[in-house]
Amino acid sequence: MSKSRDNTYTPAAAMPDHLIRYSTFRQFQVFEAIYRLGSFTRAAEELFLTQPTVSMQIKKLSEAVGLPLFEHVGRRVEPSEAGNELYEACRRMFESLSNFEMKVADMKGLKRGRLRLAVITTAKYMAPEMLGDFSKIYPGIDLTLKVTNRDSIIERMHNNVDDLYIMGQVPKGELEVNSYSFANNPLVMLAPRDHPLVNKKNISLEEIAEEPFIVREPGSGMRDATFREFDAKGLRPKVRMELGSNEAIKHAIVGGLGLSVMSLHTILLEGIDGPVAILDVQGFPIMRHWYMVCPKNKELSLVAKTFLDFAIEYESKINERMEMVWPALKNQRAGNKE
Repeated sequence: MSKSRDNTYTPAAAMPDHLIRYSTFRQFQVFEAIYRLGSFTRAAEELFLTQPTVSMQIKKLSEAVGLPLFEHVGRRVEPSEAGNELYEACRRMFESLSNFEMKVADMKGLKRGRLRLAVITTAKYMAPEMLGDFSKIYPGIDLTLKVTNRDSIIERMHNNVDDLYIMGQVPKGELEVNSYSFANNPLVMLAPRDHPLVNKKNISLEEIAEEPFIVREPGSGMRDATFREFDAKGLRPKVRMELGSNEAIKHAIVGGLGLSVMSLHTILLEGIDGPVAILDVQGFPIMRHWYMVCPKNKELSLVAKTFLDFAIEYESKINERMEMVWPALKNQRAGNKE
């Protein structure tokens, strides 16, 4: 039975068919990735293609359009006027197909579907296990996980690349979002296992300020929270080095290069007898939270909504894992509730 349609709808048979005949959906996907990432190399990495393949796909699409889609300015790739117009068309096309896919998944229930999750780097110590437990309940769901820095998360959110995002700080000013707190993310003071301050009780921040310190790069939420704690006491850590990854900082601590403040999640795999130790420092842990975030006007699929509810319920399991590594956390959390 036919249904009434919008009078402005043009049947496919009546549409100009040049691009339909001479281009492919994969070419549009490659083009969108290059435009969004600003790089042929990064697009190839994201799509698991070789760079020559990416270049060939864009060459064929440019020939089909009849105009160049990108211009090389030095080492940078800039979209042409035709490229800007095509990108807007691609966004509308991909958004329509994504909405269709979401509605089909909802019709099928949770037997099949897809969840695209992007998380900041520190969340990589927690998110994979959470996804693993989710997949045991819903084995038919295809899962993708992107681990990246905060700036990239914001960019992906702007471009509506993923379903949900895990962040330690909710974006303010960059874009409007909905956020849901779902787990604790305590920041602790770490030292090498053989450091003289290990096992000492109630260490003052003044004493810590005399030690060499390792921090994340500017813009890091952990760095900002650490400096605020020192600033509140009129102190400044003796920064010995800045490092751009949690693993690098952990190795630097083990190497005796200094102390550092990190998320407790970063040492969960090593366990209570790992190479780094948690110091009992006044004002620590700094209690922060993990947030599940999505753009404010984004319509979540049934799969995404279910995972969001799952994540909120998952907090107790996350807390149990953290308390196995640091039993004092249970008392700390109890104290915060009083």
